[in-house]
Amino acid sequence: TDVTALVEEIRKGEPLITASCMEHVIYLVQRLQQKLGEKQNHKFSLFKVLRTHILPLTNVAFNKSGSRFITGSYDRTCKLWDTASGEELHTLEGHKNVVYAIAFNNPYGDKIATGSFDKTCKLWSTETGKCYHTFRGHTAEIVCLSFNLQSTLVATGSMDSTAKLWDIEKGEEVATLCGHSAEIVALAFNTTGDKIITGSLDQTVAIWDVGTGRIIHTLVGHRGEISSAQFNWDCSLIASGSMDKTCMVRVLSILKITYSSSSTATGSARIYNAETKKCIAKLEGHGGEISRVCFNPKGNFILTASSDKTARLWDAATGQCLQILKGHTDEIFSCAFNYKGDKIITGN
Repeated sequence: TDVTALVEEIRKGEPLITASCMEHVIYLVQRLQQKLGEKQNHKFSLFKVLRTHILPLTNVAFNKSGSRFITGSYDRTCKLWDTASGEELHTLEGHKNVVYAIAFNNPYGDKIATGSFDKTCKLWSTETGKCYHTFRGHTAEIVCLSFNLQSTLVATGSMDSTAKLWDIEKGEEVATLCGHSAEIVALAFNTTGDKIITGSLDQTVAIWDVGTGRIIHTLVGHRGEISSAQFNWDCSLIASGSMDKTCMVRVLSILKITYSSSSTATGSARIYNAETKKCIAKLEGHGGEISRVCFNPKGNFILTASSDKTARLWDAATGQCLQILKGHTDEIFSCAFNYKGDKIITGN
């Protein structure tokens, strides 16, 4: 494609692309063309091991570029790291109990949220380590949290069976999501920020309307507690992992939702087409409970972490296991892609 002509066509419908930034937009589109032409290597090897927390880790997360990442720990702190050098940049201190849930406000990456067993969530500055707000209102431990992509809200899930939405700027509670009959242990916004999913120990995943705080749909099918749930980038898929040793990938068509049957023998997943109701692929192989599932940025690969001490990389279209990531000597509780999709981080 002629890049200059393409950008000129885009500019006609986008008033934010002024003459002064045309050159930069052309450069970005050229970079995109180069990236699309590259052959990607999806074989991962161990890059670096960091040991400084005095107690076990609870969670890990990258910023958008992958240049920094954060770790939460039972030592009541969250640490910010430089990925390339392994240098510790900040230690975020202030929680009175385990720091269990952590996240950057990607794609911006200038804020960090931490959720703790002390029933509070704190909002921090990435650059200075300063605490902006402490969100209080949950009556039990906070075990999961997520920013919306617009970086206006942060959601927290708690062992009190509720999720709460908080205004980042004002530091105030926006809504409380009530409906699960057991603890909420996973949640995620869609890309437009108008919906959020929550996974619970009641074995269901709920889809909520952010504006009203009401449940739109409840996904059932797992035979054990939900451990993880996530949208892919275009929000056509939801992946959920469970203590029943299975991972389900559900294809969404408006509110028409299908799900796979579970198998308790080994970790497995099935991908269904929402229109034809035919099984596209079945993923199986883990020998233990699946603790976390996540998509790469394109949504064409799935990463699963398990109590069998391994993580597995899957092709979402074919169901083929592309690689088994080994090296941990204990159960893996957390995993994540960076936004380029060329790095994976796992924590145990």
